[in-house]
Amino acid sequence: MQITKSLSLLLAGSTTLVASAASHDPFRSFRPRGEPVTMAKGYPNVTIAGVNVIDTPIVRLAQEFTRNHSTEAVFKHQMRAWLFGSLIVAANETLRNSVDVEIQAVSALLHDLGWDLTPNSTVTSLDHRFEVDGAIAARKFLEQYGDETWDARRIQLVFDAIALHTTRTIAYYKEYEVQVTSMGISVDYDGLRTGIDNATFGRITTDFPNFDLKDATNETFTAICAYKPSQTYDNQLQPWGERYVPGYNVTGNLRIDTIFKNL
Repeated sequence: MQITKSLSLLLAGSTTLVASAASHDPFRSFRPRGEPVTMAKGYPNVTIAGVNVIDTPIVRLAQEFTRNHSTEAVFKHQMRAWLFGSLIVAANETLRNSVDVEIQAVSALLHDLGWDLTPNSTVTSLDHRFEVDGAIAARKFLEQYGDETWDARRIQLVFDAIALHTTRTIAYYKEYEVQVTSMGISVDYDGLRTGIDNATFGRITTDFPNFDLKDATNETFTAICAYKPSQTYDNQLQPWGERYVPGYNVTGNLRIDTIFKNL
């Protein structure tokens, strides 16, 4: 995957550039460390696919970062997950007053970093579930590029939202940010939720088409089952391995350098 021009500029001395961008952000200068950014309070915004969403330096950088570590299909999925989650928040008064939408944005945008199948990827491992790979990569991203408003609590919420996004039996009982991240992601697979009707779904999928999501999901899950089967046994990936990967087992004896020619 090629580095986009904007990301390469940001990553060339990225800490300085991000800090500089943040220092010229008037919104940031009024925010105490750790204070949530809620819809009720207002924030810098932009309209994407007809949805009003937060627009801060770290959210913009998260979009570039995830594009650099994703196929086009996966990038579009993460964008849709962000937009769907934003609509879910906007439709509920409690969520509008409670959810830190910057956390929801970053979590949704980075939630599938663990799907990066690039050989020697810097954001994946052989010994973690893909959700945990994504959560660890997102935490490192925020520690490196986030400004001082990103305290340990806010970073931990992003970690939890990504690590638990497929484990709804836990995620839906966690903090609102964790819940909404998982719910927004689920719309792509399970259909409409409160706040999302056919018209808004259509606008989002027109700008970020979803025709390739099924194949991208199957291909990614099959690959993960092949190159780190021991990290699939306790989650939803196990059926993919048993169905699609010859010789699948949980002993981890399949070599990563053979899977790409086998799939």
